[in-house]
Amino acid sequence: MGSEEHPRKDKAGYMSRYYPESRFGGFTNADGSIAFYLRVRSLLTPSAFVLDVGCGRGARAEDPVPIRRDLRILKGRCRHVLGIDVDKRITENPFVDEYRPIEGDRWPVEDGVVDLCLSDNVLEHVPCPDRFFAECHRTIKPGGCLCLRTPNALNYISLASRIIPRRFQLAVLKKVSHTERQEEDIFPTVFRCNTRRRLRKMLDKHGFEHCVYGFEAEPYHLSLCRLTYWLGVMHQRLAPNVLKSTLFAFARKRP
Repeated sequence: MGSEEHPRKDKAGYMSRYYPESRFGGFTNADGSIAFYLRVRSLLTPSAFVLDVGCGRGARAEDPVPIRRDLRILKGRCRHVLGIDVDKRITENPFVDEYRPIEGDRWPVEDGVVDLCLSDNVLEHVPCPDRFFAECHRTIKPGGCLCLRTPNALNYISLASRIIPRRFQLAVLKKVSHTERQEEDIFPTVFRCNTRRRLRKMLDKHGFEHCVYGFEAEPYHLSLCRLTYWLGVMHQRLAPNVLKSTLFAFARKRP
């Protein structure tokens, strides 16, 4: 058995032990991607113009769980998906109808054309959140929605990412990720707006009604050994909202 197969086998065993429902479909009741994209899909309409900010190369295609992979694909379920990113590999993304590179502070999107703006694990890389949310407000129609997922800066995972040197992060992510991670998939994190308080304040400032809350998924990132996984399970079940690993924000632009 190849060395890369052991982490996946161990992870499946840990998950089956602590989340037995995962034996039926491959995902847990605490799956963050499923929880987030179920709400995104509930806001999606066939006529919607969707903006995927930071769409990347389409790594979701490598997700081994079909229901989770398919839930994250919005193309074909709405009128148009426009993907924008500073990453030049957006041309490889099969899940957008159109892609445009971000060059400078202003996004390559017209004013007030977006029905649903998606930002999945992007905000933690943004050096100027004020500008980011100003662009969200500029491009989204009145009544349009912003769906955002980002790590919580107060959680131990985010704290560890700031301690582990970038040259070692790829090796760690390859051991624990759902998908095959490449060096180009890792971007510097700055966590300028990654607490519930800061996120709510920024959405208020830029004219959005909103709901911001923490979410703790199963600890797949701690599948290095049984002890670390068990500690992660305890945190997932017992952590207070302020320390949960992920922040979900769903917002609507005020008229």
